[in-house]
Amino acid sequence: MPQGPYSDKVMDHFMNPRNMGEIEDANAVGEVGNPACGDVMRLYMKIENGVIVDAKFKTFGCGAAIASSSMTTELIKGKTVDEALKLSNEAVAEALGGLPPAKQHCSVLAEDAVKAALEDYKKKQGA
Repeated sequence: MPQGPYSDKVMDHFMNPRNMGEIEDANAVGEVGNPACGDVMRLYMKIENGVIVDAKFKTFGCGAAIASSSMTTELIKGKTVDEALKLSNEAVAEALGGLPPAKQHCSVLAEDAVKAALEDYKKKQGA
């Protein structure tokens, strides 16, 4: 299958997404969307003692958006809330072996979803 501008890692995470689905008892949920391209990303996290013990996603969008979501869950699992807050879209894109310029917004969406979920967590904690 021709993959055009996508790296092998992007294709792998698109064809075999990690951590797809939802976490029933998630204590952090973030949903972000990009109306311009129609991508919607919902990120679920289970946080215990300030550490992200599980992360799953549901993404409606293009292959790059799904791959970005998948890679993001892999990158934040086992991290502390503070470490996850530092995750940048560049780090997501880099971990995927790069994204074409037109798809860079997908990694930005993933970064925003992490921040939205952690905001939700902090609200629920009453912080």
